[in-house]
Amino acid sequence: MAGTLYLVASPIGNMGDLTARAGAVLAQVDLVAAEDTRRSGQLLQYLGIKKPLTSYFEHNKRKKGEVILNALLDGQNVALLCDAGTPGIADPGADIAREAIAAGIDVIPIPGACAMLTALMASGLTTERFVFEGFLPRKEKERKLRLEELQTEMRTMVFYEAPHRLKDTLKAMEQVFGQERKAVCARELTKKFEEFLRMDLAQLNAHFAQKDPKGEFVVVVAGAEKRKDEIEIDLHALLEVREQLEQEGLSRKEAAKAVAKLYGKSVKEIYGLGLEQDEWSEYPCD
Repeated sequence: MAGTLYLVASPIGNMGDLTARAGAVLAQVDLVAAEDTRRSGQLLQYLGIKKPLTSYFEHNKRKKGEVILNALLDGQNVALLCDAGTPGIADPGADIAREAIAAGIDVIPIPGACAMLTALMASGLTTERFVFEGFLPRKEKERKLRLEELQTEMRTMVFYEAPHRLKDTLKAMEQVFGQERKAVCARELTKKFEEFLRMDLAQLNAHFAQKDPKGEFVVVVAGAEKRKDEIEIDLHALLEVREQLEQEGLSRKEAAKAVAKLYGKSVKEIYGLGLEQDEWSEYPCD
């Protein structure tokens, strides 16, 4: 019979992040596959566990993936650990899990610490709906393009970022999302010097202009208040209201005044809905 692949969440800072179940699984598996064998070796040493270790990370995942799959098919139980947190979240753990499932191998998650959720839960931003974006592209042009695609995203957005790229990322976010967009930079999560900076993007950029970022960061950004297509739908609805009032006998200007007052819009904006440029320019001033 084939073995079982366990996806084991490791501490993201405090060793107490590791669950009792995770410790028990690490004690009983035959092999531990780790993104960083030195770091995972320290964890095993802390637990007093001695197990064979093999590396599995982005640049050797094809070769080592075959080794791990063969071990599983030979009946060995394997635990997969990433550097910190939950395997498969912004790391190659998702690849080996997918390959194991395709081979008919049982894949069992051992949940625990996750930097994304840890930052989100204490961010102070809405958690009802959110989207995880992981790491943004490293190249400036590609990074800005991705942020522009997210400009009208209404859900709270969660990103991972390395300290040496954080300043560039925050500047790009301010350019695309605007100075006043609320955001949170969380660092050193569950460690002694854990820190949450809850500011708008302009304030965060000002803060890091005076201080170099240190540690791994999770950046949580508030979603847009309204999508462009929703704004267009709203205006179309207001046009219909204005036209209905005109059919009831009001002049276009009178109808525009009534709609503008009711919905908090400018009279000129409502008057110009649905008109060609030359008609719109003929708006009668008071």
